[in-house]
Parts: sequence; C-alpha cells; structure tokens
Amino acid sequence: MSLPTYTDLRIETDGHVALLEIARPPANYFDRPLITAIADALDALAEDGTTRVAVLASEGKHFCAGANFGTTAEGADRAAESRRLYTEGARLFSSPLPVIAAVQGSAVGGGLGLACAADFRVASATSRFWSNFARLGFHQGFGLSVSLPRIIGPQAASRMLVGAERIDGKQAFELGLADRLTEPGSEREGALAYARELAALAPLAVRSIRETLRGDLAQRIVEALDREATEQTWLWETADGHEGIAASLERREPRFTGR
Repeated sequence: MSLPTYTDLRIETDGHVALLEIARPPANYFDRPLITAIADALDALAEDGTTRVAVLASEGKHFCAGANFGTTAEGADRAAESRRLYTEGARLFSSPLPVIAAVQGSAVGGGLGLACAADFRVASATSRFWSNFARLGFHQGFGLSVSLPRIIGPQAASRMLVGAERIDGKQAFELGLADRLTEPGSEREGALAYARELAALAPLAVRSIRETLRGDLAQRIVEALDREATEQTWLWETADGHEGIAASLERREPRFTGR
C-alpha cells in the first residue's frame, strides 16, 4: 500500500498494525496541518483493507503538549484557526480504526485531548496527564468536555478540568484513563503489543462492537467542539486569558484577577 508522506508524521505498517509517529520533539506541539495529516492517514489506513489497529506515538520526551502559544495567532485569526483545527480534530473520532495512544512523558492541554481521541492509552508511572486550561485562563478544547468524562467519569473529569489536577500514569491507570501500564520508556512497545492483540481478533466483529459502544460520540464531539471554541474565543480576550498564557510562556505562577 502506498500512503501519503508528511513532514512531521511518520507512518509504518507491520501486518495489520500501523504506527503513526508525530515527529516534532521534544514537546510535539500540534497545529491544524498535523491534525489533518493524522486524520488523513487514519482514513487512508482504514480504506486499505489491511490495517486493523493504529498506534499513535510521538518522538522524543513527551507525547504532546498541545498547541504552541508562542506561535499561535491572536484575536479573530486565532478564533477562526481554532475552529478549523477542531473541524479536523473531530475527524479523529469518526475513524473506523481502533487507535491506541502510546503516552510517554506528558499529555498536556490539547495533547490530553489528542490522547483521549484514541480508544485506548498505554502509559508508564512517569507519564503525566494534565488539563491545564484553568491555569491558562480559558476553556478546555479538543472535545475534552465529552471525551474525558466518558473515559473516567464526570467527577474525576471535573477534578482534572475544573481543578486543573495533574495525574501520573499510575493514577491514570487507576482511573481508567490509561488502559495498560508499562515500564518507563516502554510505552510504545506496550502499545504495539496491545495493538497486535487487538489485530488478532475478528476485525469485522471488533469494528461492529466498537461502533455500538461509541454510539453518537462523533456527533457529541462536534457539538462540544463548537461550544469549546465559542468559550475559548471570549476567554482569550480577558485579562486572565492574557495573564495565563503569558505566565505559561514565562514559566511563572499566574496572577488571576477575575477580569
């Protein structure tokens, strides 16, 4: 099978398993072209008739730190680009392929959203999961309003979203956010082993069962993304929104005023 080639996304196939590797180390920030590339690759792999399971991994120290606020646009341009990015992100929830995320290091902000777009997550004790939006001064995005409560329940999700609670891999495993726990540095190997197990099952049954369990998830994600983008747009323009992002870039504690 001939797959498209991408600058920051490497694709390898081995039998019925495909590996998609984000190649923007060390933080592996995403933008719309990268999310589009992942969605396009998953679509192509689903159509080829050979791939049954995909593993999403990243090169370097961290899985994904979300968007890079040091390079994002401002004002109306940021809001419009965010909606375009979320349109592509919604496609990840519509893929018929089961996806396993190999989470080494940190999955932060939108990176947590990307990890939660996968069906399963493999982590280690040194993995970190953090919805840091309340510390940045704006609303969560990437469908986390739906995906995170669906995975770990509404109360635990509230602690992570409202309370900006950061958890490690062991805590994630206890909550069900991580489905398997491996030794540090073995997250990718663990995810690939898990993928081979799933790929050995009856593929038509797997897709059918998965479709039943997911139900209207893709549509609920689209609706959530619309609200998330709307809330982010006005919060970005508040004093706290500017302060939160500035504090993050300057690596200091934010000083919020409620304005």
